[in-house]
Amino acid sequence: MKLEIETPSWGYGDSGTRFATFQQPGRPRDVFERVDDAGEVHRLTGTAGAVALHFPWDHVDDLTTLHDHARARGLRIGAVNPNLFQDPDYKLGSITHPDAGVRRKATDHLLECVEIARKLGSTAQSLWFADGTNYPGQDDLAARRARMLECLAELYAAMPAEQELLLEYKPFEPAFYATDLADWGSALLACLKLGERAKVLVDLGHHLHGTNIEQIVALLGAEGRLGGFHFNNRKYADDDLIVGSVNPFELFLIFFELAGALPRLTIDQAHNVEAKVEAMVLSVLNLQEAHAKALLVDREALAAAQADGDVLGGHRILLDAYKTDVRPQCAAMRAAAGAADDPVAELRPYVERIVAERGSTVSVAGGWGR
Repeated sequence: MKLEIETPSWGYGDSGTRFATFQQPGRPRDVFERVDDAGEVHRLTGTAGAVALHFPWDHVDDLTTLHDHARARGLRIGAVNPNLFQDPDYKLGSITHPDAGVRRKATDHLLECVEIARKLGSTAQSLWFADGTNYPGQDDLAARRARMLECLAELYAAMPAEQELLLEYKPFEPAFYATDLADWGSALLACLKLGERAKVLVDLGHHLHGTNIEQIVALLGAEGRLGGFHFNNRKYADDDLIVGSVNPFELFLIFFELAGALPRLTIDQAHNVEAKVEAMVLSVLNLQEAHAKALLVDREALAAAQADGDVLGGHRILLDAYKTDVRPQCAAMRAAAGAADDPVAELRPYVERIVAERGSTVSVAGGWGR
């Protein structure tokens, strides 16, 4: 199984918490410089050969120029991510909004992104909706679902055969009473209504604490509906920590469950206080190491232990693989592929150059009341 990872264009730009946006020296000034950063991460790690884009954040007048710029950096365009959560019209929802005019606006943007993806050579629409309600009685929950399915059916019918629809879920935020796609089950039910090219996207940050994500992976995989991942860490409750930084054993177990072909693997992180390009490199390295450890599991011995009811025997087989230090092997494989054996160490000249070229001045960060 070849490991291929998409890094997100939005992970290289300005980001922050719910309270402020923090800028860093050398931050990219446009999508072309965000792609440059993604190209450097791929050059150093050898397995991040795609960049996912977000629209309209990554809007350009000439998509061909953007496509060619990515190719020149050794990248292909990954999933296209529409944005239906920032416009004031979407205060009460986008594709589930009670107003048909707002729903039409949201659907038209989704259809626009289908065409954008076609021109860029992207093969996936990656959808997350902030739609939901904050109060009982705010809206009819069943009616909202019907509106959502109607919109998604129109989108799905417009997608060319080479594109698939990845449907993401989240149990909370910004809607805290009921999110319209709250869990993997509601996402799966929608996908089953749409067609075979509609699959569930699992975001590691979009779960309640205590959720067994690897079990979700196993079930969706068995049904052929696991479309991919947004990798981050849910300790923060969403997208803002390096994947594997808090619970690396969970990350290992997820890769263990991916016994067959790997689905689309996308990093979804908006680094706030750490250096962005370095943080993205570390995320890729953590994914490489988790994947390598999962490949070490003696699956025949594990199956035998499970058949014998050897509870701790099976658990120890997983621990033996997880506790193996695979860093030297991963470094050797990167070097053999023409990447860097120590990507973080080799990153510094690039960071110094982009700070010099893009500028080191940062403005005062905005926050509440500013």
